Amino acid sequence: MLIRNKKHIFLFFLISILPISIILGSTISLLNIIVTGLTILLICYFEKKFLIFKNEIIIILLFLCIYLVFNTLISIDHRSGLARNLGFFRFILLFIFINYLFYINSYKDNFLYVWTGVILILIFDIFIEFYLGKNIFGWGAIEIDGEIQPDGSRVVSFFKDEPIAGSFLAGFILIIFGHLLKNFNKKKYIPLIFLFISILALLATGERSNTIKIFLGILIFFFFVDFIKFKTKLFTLVALSVLFFVFISKSEYLKLRYFGQFLVNFSSKEKTINFLEESQYFKLYRSGLAVFKNYPIFGVGNKNYRIETCKSKTDQIKYGYECTTHPHQIYIEMLSENGLVGTLVIIGIIFYLMYKILRQIFLSRNYIQVGSFVYIIVSFTPLLPSGSFFSDFNLTLFWINFSIMFGCSKETNLFAKYPIK
Repeated sequence: MLIRNKKHIFLFFLISILPISIILGSTISLLNIIVTGLTILLICYFEKKFLIFKNEIIIILLFLCIYLVFNTLISIDHRSGLARNLGFFRFILLFIFINYLFYINSYKDNFLYVWTGVILILIFDIFIEFYLGKNIFGWGAIEIDGEIQPDGSRVVSFFKDEPIAGSFLAGFILIIFGHLLKNFNKKKYIPLIFLFISILALLATGERSNTIKIFLGILIFFFFVDFIKFKTKLFTLVALSVLFFVFISKSEYLKLRYFGQFLVNFSSKEKTINFLEESQYFKLYRSGLAVFKNYPIFGVGNKNYRIETCKSKTDQIKYGYECTTHPHQIYIEMLSENGLVGTLVIIGIIFYLMYKILRQIFLSRNYIQVGSFVYIIVSFTPLLPSGSFFSDFNLTLFWINFSIMFGCSKETNLFAKYPIK
């Protein structure tokens, strides 16, 4: 691994610790991204690359940032979402930083070896907690005042009191799988072993939605990479399916999570109807749609969903509101907090930028690019529950993938495609 100078060593360090900073918490992750953003601004200044901000892609992202600020100004409580929407600018800088990192060509994607090591340690810790009840630090069931919470049996690993280990793992599986396929092309058993143990770890977390999304993601991944032999794809999918059922059958908790609490609800028409009426998730969906119905044009504003649904018991009864931070579904969250206009702006911009490079993704045979692209696609899976799209945790994972999707290919890299003289 060639790192030519101190600047490159520092850049390599910043990108390498990014997943670690997310594990350590939102404050450390925010600090890391801020330092990353300031670093790329200084590089643009000293290398006279500020013209990059005139690039069409950056202009579009800046427009998105301006819209989010506008969203704050017209929200029902502008104080709630102001910091979040202004802070979106840091992800634009992260986007530029990651593109620059690949462009300088001194170590390309070698930082992904570090990320792979971090993810493997996380996977090991997940299995430790799954089988022993506590992870290597002694963390386990989520308790408040000595009582195990509804999600308390789910594996938390290094996240201690939040059941988001599966979400974090899902954010990196496809990138790293693509990275290993690229670098171990003649030893495909290495990336396949990684994929198998990653899926098992994801299953062990009990996060059904992320498990379904990644399974769907693997199918889409194989559709894009037609240069992988069909028999390899078939073997992988069959093996994953077998592992899925064998692994679940060995755990009463997983059988409850994936069958007892989910599939059994669709075993008959009556059970399906009852599930749709009584499911907490569908109650949240109906609540989110009720907020959208009351604020159809621009929504209540980012981070204002809780304010609207929790402000009055009368409104909760009248509109069927569920008092919570967000409706737990990406489209309903956008509609309720950004309205029809904002949802079209946000999703339209994201998918337009993806459409611009779609042909290149098909032609490039770049496994890493396909992996990050697929993650973006499955993030917008309809109906399935999701965390808040605009939370720091989820937004960071999303923009890491979005940035790598552009940066890792010389044909789509921000600097290579629009070189700055």
